[in-house]
Amino acid sequence: MNVLEKFTDADVISKVLNGEKAMYEIIVRRYNPYLYKIGRSYNYSHDDTQDLMQDTYIDAYKSLDKYEGRSNFKTWISRIMLNNCFRKKEKSSFKKEVMEEFNEHSTPLFAAAENKTATIVHSRELGTIIEQALDNIPLDYKMVFTLREMNQMSVAETSELLQISEANVKVRLNRAKEMLRQHIEKSYTATELYEFNLVYCNAMVDRVMNIIDKL
Repeated sequence: MNVLEKFTDADVISKVLNGEKAMYEIIVRRYNPYLYKIGRSYNYSHDDTQDLMQDTYIDAYKSLDKYEGRSNFKTWISRIMLNNCFRKKEKSSFKKEVMEEFNEHSTPLFAAAENKTATIVHSRELGTIIEQALDNIPLDYKMVFTLREMNQMSVAETSELLQISEANVKVRLNRAKEMLRQHIEKSYTATELYEFNLVYCNAMVDRVMNIIDKL
């Protein structure tokens, strides 16, 4: 069992609040992929996304004693990231949406590929195709897709985070899938999009921990 699996978020938070600052590195490593996908799906560049991630980790660290566990930590820190994204764009909330009919049994957009998927999805060509396809989706739908399909959040968690109804989560997800189908012919695993690889992960850890050490 590696260190990321050994401690729960509650364990880490407790230790950090008791003075073990170094334990916060676990939080950074654990949530780098999730926050990165949120920033990139908001159309921020790689560099801007990293800046937003750094701000989010520092904001979360400073407010750690205010985390009451009413929502899971993943939702809590994702909300901070979203708020930072909104603030940067001077946009504080999603626009209200008129409900439409939706099909809960729609065909999944991404299915398991048959051969050598891992090799294919990490190619620059495919990465570009997928990012361009996501860039063509309105933000409201792209964010739901990112949280549900890429960050593996439940309908309830997504609803809570975006402050929309669970029914609207389903509507937006189905719309997002339909939009993406127009741009992508082949099926790939959604969680492999916008990979935040180990090189960037280590760099983010160093950035955040250097700041925290001075607080």
